[in-house]
Amino acid sequence: MSLAALAETTGISVSTLSRLESGLRKPSLELLLPLAKAYQVPLDELVDAPQTGDPRVFMRPLRRGGKTVIPLTRRPGGLQAFKLILAGRPDDLEPDPRSHEGYHWLYVLNGRLRLVLGDQDMVLSAGEVAEFDTHLPHWFGNADARPVEFLSLLGPQGERFHVRASGRRTG
Repeated sequence: MSLAALAETTGISVSTLSRLESGLRKPSLELLLPLAKAYQVPLDELVDAPQTGDPRVFMRPLRRGGKTVIPLTRRPGGLQAFKLILAGRPDDLEPDPRSHEGYHWLYVLNGRLRLVLGDQDMVLSAGEVAEFDTHLPHWFGNADARPVEFLSLLGPQGERFHVRASGRRTG
């Protein structure tokens, strides 16, 4: 990537990027974060942080209004994975479908998930999967008053998921 292209992507001036590249300037966190996002690498990797030896990923759950979102990936850009837990829904909750860039894949672990996708309104149960282009207006929430737990994978525009299963034949 050229300095000009990187400057456009990150909002960091070409002269600052040039000084960082030549070692004439020390990077601050304010500069490192957009660079990590532009190169789609974790900040740890960008600064060559030492390995801790612990392979576990410790993600902080985000909780808001009966929804818990647990990030499962740390890579900026590209494929993002989340585990979501939604408390039971109020009876007066109206879907508010939205659209955006990307591709979405949902897998229901427990409970029942209501998915409004374009003009379709469906309920997914444990073990069911849905995948769709996020340009199509969509909304999801609890299908009933019980909690629902599901995995959500989001990819950039055009990036689709390919599920492959190979098993041994018996018999």
